[in-house]
Amino acid sequence: MSEMNSPKFGGKRDLTGQQLGDYRLLRRLGQGAMAEVYLAEQISLQRHVALKILRAELASDQTYIQRFQREAQAAASLVHPNIVQIHEVGCIDGIYYIAQEYVRGQNLKQHLARHGPVDVKTALVIMHQVAAALCRAAEQGIVHRDIKPENIMISDRGEVKVADFGLARLVRRGDAVELTQAGMTMGTPLYMSPEQIEGKPLDCRSDIYSFGVTCYQMLAGVPPFQGDTALSVAIQHLKKSPIPLEHRRPDLPPSLCRIVHKMLAKAREDRYQTPWELLQDLRALEREYLGEATPADLLPAELAASLEVDRPEENPTRRLQAVMQPERRKWTHVLILALWAVLAVGAFWGGRWLAHSWAEREELRTSGGAEPLGVPKLESVGAQVLYAIHTGSREAWEAVVRYFPEETYYVRRAKKQLAWIALMDGRDAEAMKLFRELAEVDPTEPELRAFGLAGQYWLLVKQGRFAEAGEVLDSLLPLQNELDDPAMRQLFRRALTETLERSRLVPGANIAEKWRHWLEEQTTEPDGR
Repeated sequence: MSEMNSPKFGGKRDLTGQQLGDYRLLRRLGQGAMAEVYLAEQISLQRHVALKILRAELASDQTYIQRFQREAQAAASLVHPNIVQIHEVGCIDGIYYIAQEYVRGQNLKQHLARHGPVDVKTALVIMHQVAAALCRAAEQGIVHRDIKPENIMISDRGEVKVADFGLARLVRRGDAVELTQAGMTMGTPLYMSPEQIEGKPLDCRSDIYSFGVTCYQMLAGVPPFQGDTALSVAIQHLKKSPIPLEHRRPDLPPSLCRIVHKMLAKAREDRYQTPWELLQDLRALEREYLGEATPADLLPAELAASLEVDRPEENPTRRLQAVMQPERRKWTHVLILALWAVLAVGAFWGGRWLAHSWAEREELRTSGGAEPLGVPKLESVGAQVLYAIHTGSREAWEAVVRYFPEETYYVRRAKKQLAWIALMDGRDAEAMKLFRELAEVDPTEPELRAFGLAGQYWLLVKQGRFAEAGEVLDSLLPLQNELDDPAMRQLFRRALTETLERSRLVPGANIAEKWRHWLEEQTTEPDGR
């Protein structure tokens, strides 16, 4: 056993140039409370990874090791373009490690330190992609617990990725946090939710609060609460209202300030209840500031330039132009999965798991004929569905429909995913068409019929077509107990509430009165549903 391979290794020395199994350590990137982090080459695949080597004092605790493996494996199941992917969790000769995706660029904390508060366009690009990552985690029941600028990575191509999902609570033994240490260097208490400080059970709304703190700092230049000790900061999170963001940045749109302050609500029932709700409000603002492009299409010049400081060998103008090509925008989508991976919202370049490179797609697209899917046809519909679940892309779900049209059960569920994707991408007409198709399936699948009708209702209310919405609502009434999709139930509840509020003014809205009991039941459901 080499010196490195001794269980006594505690991260006290630079291991650059040494090898751990399949990984050759190239240089040290940093260290944290849990691990030393190295840039490493995975020899078998000839790719760079970030390798986290667990500190020896933690590796000697078997209870901690079991928890480490359980949490890391859960985090590894999160596959999304806006999440730093964990490739492997392993142990060699008593040394525990995590191999994860290496993001070349900088984190948000570094960006803010160099450039100060961001403009509206840059903020929307970052906020959208982080919210997309939170959607994916919420669907799998994973709470990050440590959303902060250091854990938001910005690649040198402008991709935004959230790091260390599920690993935050591994840093601290138990749930206790030392809050009285003066000059405490750990920045996490700056971003803790009130319920996290109080030791209450956490859900996705805690991450939304922490992200709200991060957004406030990103826009204002300072966190909403500061103090000499972590305890003083924690008390402010519990008791004090932040200085209104618009007072610190009068140039910001009031709607953006409202979004951030809603994320910062002390009571979690007053915040966005899901990251998907946050995305809905962001999308309305994006239409004004980003036009028809989604945030994943756009890499602001200021942000791109800031990432070039360590890359003098590359031409930033050429790279930025490549990113902004309209042909490539065409392939960028905001994605949501609703059955197997509800709310895995799309991201920059449409996901790294697609089978063909973008260059290959561009060659196919310009060669004439029908636009290709860029997705391989697999041996069975089951394999095709698993591929679609894994990638979460529009093309992958379209492949299920196109390649296996005779498989009605799977085709319908693929169309459900495509309806979500179209809805989140702002393609309302396409979403409406898919919702109508689902609403008309045979009675043996009432949950799909309810989903399709609820989707139609949401769009009609959104478009102000209340009379038509009332007719759809009447059709949905017998199926109200079949509306089992959590995200659609949230949307429907919002639309129904708006209809009830307008019931005196809007023709056809009286049908909504029949839903009051259902609505009351929804508002009394346990937290986190």
